[in-house]
Amino acid sequence: MTAIDPHSPVPKYFQLRAILLDLIESAELPVDTPIPSERELCVRYGLSRMTVRQGVDQLVSEGRLYRVPGKGTFVARPKIEMPLRLVSFTEDMLARGLRPGAVDLDRRTIAADAHLARLFNVEPGTRVHVIERLRTADGQPMALERAHILASLAPDLLDRRLADRSLYGVLEAVYGVVFDAGDQTIDAAVADATEARHLQIPRGSAVLLLRRRSYTGGVCAELGVSTYRADRYQIRTSLGNPPSRT
Repeated sequence: MTAIDPHSPVPKYFQLRAILLDLIESAELPVDTPIPSERELCVRYGLSRMTVRQGVDQLVSEGRLYRVPGKGTFVARPKIEMPLRLVSFTEDMLARGLRPGAVDLDRRTIAADAHLARLFNVEPGTRVHVIERLRTADGQPMALERAHILASLAPDLLDRRLADRSLYGVLEAVYGVVFDAGDQTIDAAVADATEARHLQIPRGSAVLLLRRRSYTGGVCAELGVSTYRADRYQIRTSLGNPPSRT
């Protein structure tokens, strides 16, 4: 579609959305480049300013465009599909051709309370390492990770350099801990003030909250809580229709 069809049952603002989306996906409008101004779009497609604004607003709400006050509206980076499998952030980013990074925020060892002990299936008071890091891709903040790891499996883990390293890689290379199974839940949430500051998004922005348990040899070794930017991630699954029984 390269023009607005005034006789189409599809609303004009949605036709404009489709035109702009095609320009984005064909790379005629590359990432971080400005789109034409509202006035230019009005003249080019014979639309009212209200219709143009509605179409652009739709793409902004979908995360395909972003606004910079006083400068204009720009093409956003494409969203990354969240892997629904047991894989580290580092491995996932490298597989996408992105440079993974990690910034240490906090690390400490605690005594597991009743809730944490139940999740790990250990006695309350068991020592657990807590590591909080900001994960980046090509220098851009992507997620906040808080990993709880049984201290008995990696006694001196907190003494090791973890910045810009894969935590899973360190656990495997140094301690022989290889995760072979896990379960994960994904919920919608909003960023609080601290999360927003680290992720460089407005407070109250939509985020994805992941809670994961990772196992090695049937033992729960890690509990992870991660906050991902919803404007940079999307979830895709394959659907099938089971064969009918005869």
